[in-house]
Amino acid sequence: MAKLTILSDRCKGCGLCIEVCPKKVLGFDKNTLNAKGYRPATALQPEACIGCAFCARMCPDCVIAVER
Repeated sequence: MAKLTILSDRCKGCGLCIEVCPKKVLGFDKNTLNAKGYRPATALQPEACIGCAFCARMCPDCVIAVER
């Protein structure tokens, strides 16, 4: 299983990673606001992650890391 790490404090909530995920692992954290005032992306279903790293490649701020 892949390990997905998101630096929530740097995420600007653009949602590009959520759009590109083929397994719909990611979503917005509706209970959290980061220091910038955005709702960061989070892994809602981390067990479904296949480690494709599309999310990490799509992220314009490089706040996502995927380890296989």
